[in-house]
Parts: sequence; C-alpha cells; structure tokens
Amino acid sequence: MSGLLLLTRRDVAALLDLSDTIRVVEAVFRDHAEGRIPMPPGVLGAHLEDGGFHIKTAALAAPRYFAAKINANFPGNPERFGLPTIQGLIALFDAERGTPLALMDSIEITLLRTAAASAVAARYLARADASTVTICGCGNQGKSHLRALMKVRPIRRAFAVDAHPETAQWFAEVLAAELSIEVQMMESLAEAVAQSDMCVTCTPCRQPILTAAMLRPGLFIAAVGADHPEKQELEPAVLAAAKVVVDLVEQAAVMGELHHAIAAGVMTAAAVHAELGQVVAGQRAGRTSDEEIFVFDSTGTALQDVAAATLVYERAGETGRGQRWRTAD
Repeated sequence: MSGLLLLTRRDVAALLDLSDTIRVVEAVFRDHAEGRIPMPPGVLGAHLEDGGFHIKTAALAAPRYFAAKINANFPGNPERFGLPTIQGLIALFDAERGTPLALMDSIEITLLRTAAASAVAARYLARADASTVTICGCGNQGKSHLRALMKVRPIRRAFAVDAHPETAQWFAEVLAAELSIEVQMMESLAEAVAQSDMCVTCTPCRQPILTAAMLRPGLFIAAVGADHPEKQELEPAVLAAAKVVVDLVEQAAVMGELHHAIAAGVMTAAAVHAELGQVVAGQRAGRTSDEEIFVFDSTGTALQDVAAATLVYERAGETGRGQRWRTAD
C-alpha cells in the first residue's frame, strides 16, 4: 500500500510488547557484533536551557530499513506542563529505494527498547538466581525496567528508590499489584543495594548517586541515565571496581558513565570488558563466577530504535493499524 504510514503513541503501544522487543534487541546487538549491521554514526545533539534534542540513525541489512529518531528530553516537563520528559519521532525508510515508509511516535519505543537492552544484559551478566533488584528512578523507565527484568530473571522482591519518596511509594504499590511480587519503597539507595542482586539507575542525575562503597559481590548494575556528557549516576570508582560492558564503546566513551570514568583517569576505553553484542554473540565472556561485579553502561543506540521500529511497522502492516498519508503524485 502506498503512502506514508502514521503511527501514534497509542498505535505503537498496541503493536509493541516487551518480550518481542527483548528478542529483536538481542538479535540486533548480535548482528552488529557479527558484522551484519554497520556501526551507527555518532549522535547529533543540541542542548538548550531547559532540555535538549538528539538525533540517532541506523540501518538494518536484511530486511533493509533505515531509521532516524529525533528525541527531545526536557526534565522539567512533568511538573511545569504535565508533559512527558521524553518526546519524539522515528522516521523509517526503505533502505534499498530510499522511500519513506512510516513516521511514528518514539516514546513507547524508547521506553521499551531501553529496558529491553538492560534485560538482555541481565540475561548474560546477572547471576542466574538473581531475585532481588533495586530500581533507582521510579518514572516510566523504572517501570519498564522492572517489567523487563522480570522476563529474564526470577525476581521476587524489588526496592523502589526515588528523589521523591512519594513517587517511590506509588511505584511500589502499583508494580507490586501488577507483577505480584514484593515491592518496597526505600529512602536509602545504599540500604537497598546492600540487599540486591541487581540495580538499575534511570535518573536525570548529574552527580554520582551510586558509589563504590555500595558495591557487593555478584552485583549487576544497569546504568541507564547517562545519555549525554553532563549526566552521571555512578561514581567513577564503581566502573574501576567492576567488569564494564557497554552498548557501543565509541558512544559510551563520549556520553556515558565510561566517559566520566575516563575523565577521572580510573580507566580507559581499552579497559572495557566488552560491547553487549560481543557477549550475546559469544565473542566475549559474560558472567563466569557468582562474585563478579558487572556494570552495563547503557547510552541507548539507534540499533535498538531501528529494530523496534521495524517490528512496529511490520506489525502495523499485518493488522492495518495506523493511518496512511497520501500525497499527490
């Protein structure tokens, strides 16, 4: 069918689910590591007084698609305007002909593909019996992460930590009822991590909140919040004390937790244990003992975006979801 397919946030949410997002994200990381997908170009960003924009692009080889995502990140939106912190669009193209195929809301894709990458990392890097997790940052990303981790590890208990205790309490009540596990609000991140097998940090922090003193043997950390150079959640000494796995080395070295560890002089890019795709493809080892501490430095890649957007587009074609915008010949 001709014409540009338009997909709203509601359309995308109806077409995308966590289990399949985890599946396609794992596959795209493997394909990249095995050389079937080219390295995405660098991120183009614009930082403004109240927030910022970034543009990420990537292509798939088979089937041949190209996606470009423009996301806005305005942390003050919820309190000031009642709007989401992150908003944006993804444009999907036929990479063989250059034909625009779809324009879709990016919010659900960003939420699910980010959580999916952490779930893939946990599958390979967290202990197989990891049953307790701390979620630090109890917004939409925190919710998606707990749901995603439930798909790959036998979680029975979660701790909710947030700069706003009432948000953590709300998170605990809602997710406990939804997932049928124990979820407890905690004011102290240190006390929560001391009882956890896994920890996710998904906050807008610009100063470290998780320190090396909080580490315990066997801990898996998914550091999600540092998606531009000014954001930071982990003390550099945390990375120095752990095995570090990143989504993309070049990107993490300029905008992730790795960026801050390099700037602090505690490690180099060459000291990174692996990219996630290398672990998924079996090119580098994942967890080999119960005592190892792992940090997954997740800066968010266009590989994840194009994989998820392709899944949404193809499902829209199967179901007839969305609207076609036809222009004159």
